[in-house]
Amino acid sequence: MLLRLPTSVSEAQEYLTEGAVPIGGATLVWATWQRDGFPDRAMSLRDLPEANTIGPEALGAAVVLNRIDDRVPEVLRRAAAGVGTGAVRRTATVGGNIVGSTLRCLLPAALVLDARAVILEPEGVTETDLAEVLAKRQLLLSLRWRTPLTSNHHKAAAEPGGASPVVVAAALHPVDGGANLLRVAVRCEDEVFSGSTGCEGGADDMLRRLRDASFGRLPAMAWELVGRQVTDLLARPEAA
Repeated sequence: MLLRLPTSVSEAQEYLTEGAVPIGGATLVWATWQRDGFPDRAMSLRDLPEANTIGPEALGAAVVLNRIDDRVPEVLRRAAAGVGTGAVRRTATVGGNIVGSTLRCLLPAALVLDARAVILEPEGVTETDLAEVLAKRQLLLSLRWRTPLTSNHHKAAAEPGGASPVVVAAALHPVDGGANLLRVAVRCEDEVFSGSTGCEGGADDMLRRLRDASFGRLPAMAWELVGRQVTDLLARPEAA
């Protein structure tokens, strides 16, 4: 297998045109390749500057999870810290987790940030929404978002041999006119739910609107976690 390590977007485009397979951190594909055979050409974005950015409103797809720190919002930082073991976080990448993984532990955090996806195609670089990236399994270069007022994240304890643990992410965003917007996303039984509501009324009113609109199928345990996270978020000074 020939591994390509582009250092510019134009090089990466060229390798895609040649048929190179993106590998991320290879934590998810290596066992499959050992079983089914390795591709002739593969490509890692680990040396591409555009895929390695870390900042308050951007995160590169080639960033390994243990590099994600307080430069990004709390919700993303806590989501990354809860993925797998330390060994996994030292090799797994943002792009591999969101696009390549079925668990997509970072996806709820990205959704509540209302993140946009910057993708690379043979024709060039474009920006699109996360739903399209996931549906088409496009090559993610980075995520971009606008800084929230505050955010939080909770991952329930995993049951040995059981289903994937419930993940709840929430973020509060300023909107025009001085009001705030609450975004919530939940991963439950490998399905991701997301919704938003204005901050009119109290926490109970906001939770009622969220459940009626987007979270009606959540089991009671997952919905209880949503309530705790939303209550915590709204009690923070930034939410005033």
